[in-house]
Amino acid sequence: MSLVEKYNVSVPRYTSYPPANFFRELQPSDYLEAVSRSNNEGTKLISFYIHMPFCRRLCHYCGCNSYIMPSNGDTVNRYIEAIHKEIDIVAAHLDKSRPISQIHFGGGSPTAMPVSVLKEVNDHLLSLFPTIEKPEIAVECHPGYLTESDWQQLTESHFNRFSLGIQDLNDKVLDAVGRTPSNLPLDVIMTILRQAGATVNMDFLFGLPYQTADSFAKNIERAIELRPDRLVTFSYGHVPWVFKRQMILEKHGLPATEEKQRMYEVASAMLHEAGYKSIGLDHFVLPDDELYRALEAGLLYRNFQGYCTRRTTGQVYAFGATGISQLDSSYAQNTKVIDEYVNTTLNGVLTTTKGYLLTEQERIAKEVIERLMCNYRISWSELASTMGISIDQVKSALHYEESQLNEMASDGIITISADGMAMTDEGHPFVRNVAAALDPLMQNTDKKFSKPI
Repeated sequence: MSLVEKYNVSVPRYTSYPPANFFRELQPSDYLEAVSRSNNEGTKLISFYIHMPFCRRLCHYCGCNSYIMPSNGDTVNRYIEAIHKEIDIVAAHLDKSRPISQIHFGGGSPTAMPVSVLKEVNDHLLSLFPTIEKPEIAVECHPGYLTESDWQQLTESHFNRFSLGIQDLNDKVLDAVGRTPSNLPLDVIMTILRQAGATVNMDFLFGLPYQTADSFAKNIERAIELRPDRLVTFSYGHVPWVFKRQMILEKHGLPATEEKQRMYEVASAMLHEAGYKSIGLDHFVLPDDELYRALEAGLLYRNFQGYCTRRTTGQVYAFGATGISQLDSSYAQNTKVIDEYVNTTLNGVLTTTKGYLLTEQERIAKEVIERLMCNYRISWSELASTMGISIDQVKSALHYEESQLNEMASDGIITISADGMAMTDEGHPFVRNVAAALDPLMQNTDKKFSKPI
């Protein structure tokens, strides 16, 4: 049996620990208490996430909490008003000396909103707190509708990192998934952003209808020519029981698992040949990128918005419908219902509906799994020293079964030493499986997840 056949099973993505489908009911008062506690827990750095849920058109593959942009401008205006109100409510519980290290706009399509609206939110946040030197202020961009003037205005609105949602450059693929192609040639966009001194991510998605390893390689070839600072090859997660719109893709047919694996392998080889370095499951960066330096030092981190370094990793306070805050010892998610979010927030009440308060044991497991997922290795002594506990206490917080880990080592996906374990190069695609093997919550669970490939 091949590694793909054996390990391509349902496991969490571990963009959080516990995974979001373990969240349970949480009250706004619980969240505000957690916000106040967060001033004295974990890092002092602040990361803000702003969820802009609207899109001009919904892509069939999308696994985000997204909604069609309403034709009624009043709805959008009131949503933005609610964002500002929520910022003020939460900020009242935060230590004003804590610095902002990161601001991230996600969606939906944040750039479906007027650029002036995004700038106003940035202005609001930056007026309340100091910042670290060179904070990362990022926005996810759908290039399908943006003009040269739009791009220029974005560079003048405090943003210094732009994630371009390319997904694929083949019109047949884009048409099948309901994605509008870029309004401008990519080299024009890159010139505008480069001249402004911004850094650029390009996002591609593999595993979509009509994609092959050869066709996906053409995307990567073009991206290499444009030389973005970071390039992401996301694996499409087919979970139609969660997002029913994904069922549309089944009419076109999805690539076989083996072909999907080849897409990743070919893309990875091309990017390595071009000088990019692998970060985690799906990111590739240039050698001078701070993410790569963090990986080399074993200090790479991750939140819902992506990989980050110790310099920019903050506790995340999220605003907007469906926004998920990630504090040192808790998570909190807002309602998904736009009208409920707007009306309740404008009345001065938060719309926290669910979340998770971690136990001490779970905080240990969280640290172990995050380090493995980000850095592909674990040192028991380093973890124990960092957390101020014994190695036995670290292991007792996990589902630590030597026979299962030894089997993974025999299969060649990890190596085991006296002080820890490390993923092999061949095992990198299966890091989620190793994390799940260590996860106490994954033993005898009936929750569903996507497959790693």
